[in-house]
Amino acid sequence: MLKFSPNNWCNLSKVLILLGVFMVFTKSVAQDLPPIQYFSPKQYHAENQNWEITQCKSKHIYVANSKGLLEFNGSEWILYPSPNQTIIRSVNVVNDKVYTGSYMEFGFWTRTDVGDLKYTSLSKQIGSTLLEDEQFWKITHLDDWILFQSLSRIYVYNTKTDKFKITETKAGIIKMFKVDNSIYYQDRIEGLLKLENGQPKAILQSNYFKNKIIVGVYTLKNNLLIVTQNHGIVTIKDDLEQDWNTNLNAQLKDYRIYSSLQLNDDSLILGTISNGIIQIDANGNIFQKISQANGLGNNTVLSIFQDMESNIWLALDNGINCVNINSPYRIFNDDHGVLGTVYTSLIYDNTLYLGTNQGLFYKKTDQKTFKPVVNTNGQVWSLKIIDNQLFCGHNSGTFIINNNVANRIASVEGTWDIKTISDNPNLLIQGNYNGLNILEKKAGLWQFRNKIEGFNNSSRFFVFSKKDEILVNHEYKGVFKIKIDSDYTTTTQISKIETLEKGLFSSLTTSNNTLYYATDKGVFKKHLEDNTFVKDTVLSNIYKTQGYSSGKIITDQANNALWLITKKGINYVSPGKLSTAPNIFFIALPSSLREGLSGYESIFNLKPNLYLFGTSKGYITLNLSKIKPKTYQVEINTINKTPLQKSKQLISLKDENVFKNNENNIEIKYSVAEYDKYLEAEYSHKLEGLYNDWSSWSTNAEVLYKNLPYGEYTFIVKARVGGQELTNQDRFLFKIDKPWFLSTTMIIVYCVIGFIVVLLINYFYKLYYRKQKEKLVLKSKRELELKDLETKQQLMALNNDKLRQEIDNKNRELAISTMSLIKKNEFLNTIKTELNEKVESANLKSVIRIIDKNINNKDDWNLFEEAFNNADKDFLKKVKTKHPALTSNDLRLCAYLRLNLSSKEIAPLLNISPRSVEVKRYRLRKKMELEHDVNLTDYILSI
Repeated sequence: MLKFSPNNWCNLSKVLILLGVFMVFTKSVAQDLPPIQYFSPKQYHAENQNWEITQCKSKHIYVANSKGLLEFNGSEWILYPSPNQTIIRSVNVVNDKVYTGSYMEFGFWTRTDVGDLKYTSLSKQIGSTLLEDEQFWKITHLDDWILFQSLSRIYVYNTKTDKFKITETKAGIIKMFKVDNSIYYQDRIEGLLKLENGQPKAILQSNYFKNKIIVGVYTLKNNLLIVTQNHGIVTIKDDLEQDWNTNLNAQLKDYRIYSSLQLNDDSLILGTISNGIIQIDANGNIFQKISQANGLGNNTVLSIFQDMESNIWLALDNGINCVNINSPYRIFNDDHGVLGTVYTSLIYDNTLYLGTNQGLFYKKTDQKTFKPVVNTNGQVWSLKIIDNQLFCGHNSGTFIINNNVANRIASVEGTWDIKTISDNPNLLIQGNYNGLNILEKKAGLWQFRNKIEGFNNSSRFFVFSKKDEILVNHEYKGVFKIKIDSDYTTTTQISKIETLEKGLFSSLTTSNNTLYYATDKGVFKKHLEDNTFVKDTVLSNIYKTQGYSSGKIITDQANNALWLITKKGINYVSPGKLSTAPNIFFIALPSSLREGLSGYESIFNLKPNLYLFGTSKGYITLNLSKIKPKTYQVEINTINKTPLQKSKQLISLKDENVFKNNENNIEIKYSVAEYDKYLEAEYSHKLEGLYNDWSSWSTNAEVLYKNLPYGEYTFIVKARVGGQELTNQDRFLFKIDKPWFLSTTMIIVYCVIGFIVVLLINYFYKLYYRKQKEKLVLKSKRELELKDLETKQQLMALNNDKLRQEIDNKNRELAISTMSLIKKNEFLNTIKTELNEKVESANLKSVIRIIDKNINNKDDWNLFEEAFNNADKDFLKKVKTKHPALTSNDLRLCAYLRLNLSSKEIAPLLNISPRSVEVKRYRLRKKMELEHDVNLTDYILSI
């Protein structure tokens, strides 16, 4: 078991510290690289290995992949499977054809009317003459000839005669090259050969290349430049070979070169097996190395291609890289996280300083390694050169940097910024977390003097608006106006500028005697002699059109210019030369790609036209002189009329297409062939005939229209790249047929049916109105009958009234007659009674008989009966019919009861006593067989 003494622990600590410093130095070694894009197999949906790359006139990229032919149009990767399910090893575009070679197969692909590629085999024309297991590794062309190189032969195809010639070799071919309209190839035994008049000719008489593999043949200064796999680069002049650059070849001996390419500027790019790419200038000096550690997708580079925009494409063992080698941007990526996020940068004493969230770092302009400044570990907010000294605003205070060592001069935490005071060169004002503070120079040394009392808000952005007035912006509270005393010790007045709204990532700065305040509401400015801020419509419109991401305005004091950062990019605003309107130079560096920290962006002018932009992974350098306009074209690639189904059904792009009514779901894909990492292609489209207004700008390179109604349409798409709208627009005309029930035939059928329906309607109309007429006639007849009936009823009512009157009259007569009889009988009975009581003479008996005779006078009854029958017709008959056993006296009693006469009133009429009347009533009930509870009078009245 090991034992450590205190001294051992101390020594070990020193070793660990030294090791850590070494690791920092080692990890921070990096280089400014061009933008690099990586396309993984998951993105292009094919195999890992890619063997060769080429490009067509429309700038589409084609890649020979182990699964087939890949096409990239700038927005979408499309895979065309290998015609015989083998690895495609070679690809080359000649005119409008894409030639490919694979195992026992070569041919070409052509663009069809529907926008995809169709394969035509050429190897089948020579059929059995192919050698067993032959693969085609290289395709090139010369005039009307297309050359397909396998490891054994070169097949030369004449595009005009459609005939083949075959160049045979005994030992086999390693590679074929095209140089200045000449064809070279390496024979395994004879070395480097050149085809002249169809016959091979040796380049060197010696067997120098016998055991060397050539990976590239180029011309440089009228000499052949030969790149070998393991033996460096040599030149051939006057049949003599020599090292191109001895020092270079010494460096290349550690690399195994598999591919190479001479760029337009005569520099070389070498693709290695395990070390990425090496770029060599025209003088044979290595000036750039790029590997998987700093941007490539893989270290094995199988092929290199330079496109029309000078981008470098790398076919990798795992994926595809596009290197924007001529980009105005260079990226320094701190992949190991040593530097951190860059908040500020500055050049002082030929040294580049980077202030990050992990400290202050520096490197000499001729070095590649960043080193930490001692005592600056932590957040650095600002760097300023004041009084020929480098000031560092730090989270833990304020420092002055001497000989790359930080010396603290103020311990107030969080120094956001440091500014000079115009009328007092011995004083500096700085904004801190706790407000504003003053530094003072005494005996040549800067030191903390005092805090300005009365204001305690964090002061990240502050400017002098007057000698005794300072404006301080706080993004969560707004803009404060602070008046201070002449000694800069305390505030005399604090107020808020209510006209300036607070805003996230807002900033306050000054440039050219003008104050600027920027927020998501726009940019407001105020000249120093003015009293109020006014909205700057020109600068505010930049945020409106490009999208607000940060209100931080960065000043370029050397050029009296401003930097404005938006979602779409950054804008360099400089004063106009011939007018008051500013010049706005837009740089397409969208927020999604620049990896900056919103609200904390930093831009520093390294040298004329070269600027450093801090990011969360390091920085980006921008060379304004390299930003040049490029021409792009937007084009419609494919149109699929079955987007909702699994199988595509593409349609012709050349003709006006007519779709069936049920084919009203249309998917249109379009693209701009641009491959710059920091440029975004945006699209806008419209469908004339339905949607006549342009859609909003979007990076989506396809549109799907569902359930389109029938009609004629014109689809138009336009694009912009880096905020600059392209000059061309692509369009497609198509028509969707009417549904079958609206076709011409059906319309004729509808017309016939309509005519028949009209006839039927007319017929039924006439029939209806005839019936209506009949109904009206019948109704009129009925109305007449009703009127006639009403008249009759009225007459009947009149007759009934007359009859009632007659009845009433007869009833009155009957009543009078009855009363007369009653009175008469009563009178006669009275006389009779008086005579019987008072006169006993026999002579009066005749008188009494006469009285009796008149009391029982049948004539009176007959008269009463006649009157009763007139008043109550057929009553006596009805009673007789119902009760046949009734006698005439019974009928007479019924008649009197019908008149509702009482027994007392009936008695004189019958010339009997009321008692006898009751007896008669009783007998009558018996004859009528009435129930005990039935009233006799009521019964008779009911008959």
